[in-house]
Amino acid sequence: ANHLMSGLDFPGATHQDIRGAVQHLKANGSSKVAVMGYCMGGALTIASAVHIPELDAGVCFYGIPPKDFADPAAIRVPLQGHFANRDDWCTPAAADGLEATLKACGANYELYRYDANHGFCNDRSAVNYDAASCNLAFERLQLFLTKHLG
Repeated sequence: ANHLMSGLDFPGATHQDIRGAVQHLKANGSSKVAVMGYCMGGALTIASAVHIPELDAGVCFYGIPPKDFADPAAIRVPLQGHFANRDDWCTPAAADGLEATLKACGANYELYRYDANHGFCNDRSAVNYDAASCNLAFERLQLFLTKHLG
C-alpha cells in the first residue's frame, strides 16, 4: 500500500472521484453522505473531510494524508478515527499529531486507539486481524453514523 500511497493522485481521487460519488449520491436521493476508508482510504477520508463541501461526515481507519494536501485543521464535518497502538505505518505519533490538530481547531471528532496492529480490521491478514478491536470499532462506527447521518 505504501507504493500506492506515494504514487496516488490525491487531488484527482479527492476532487474528482470521491466528490463525484458524493454529489451523485446526493443528487439521487441521499440527504446525507459519509466517506470512510482504511489505510490509503482512511487518508482519502480525511482529505475528503477537508476538501468536499457536500460531505456530512467521515470515518477514518488508520490513515492520514500528506498535510500539504489536506490539513486536518480545515475539517468542518464530524470525523471519527480508529488507530492502532502497534502501527508502524500510520504510527501512534501520527495519530497523536492528528488528534492535537483536531483538538486545537475545535473540530467535532472522536478518535479511538486499539492495542492492535495496522490493518486490525483486515480479516484476510492472520498477522494483523484483531476481531475484538475490529468489532469494537464497528460498534463505534455504527453509533457515529446513526448520530450524524440519521
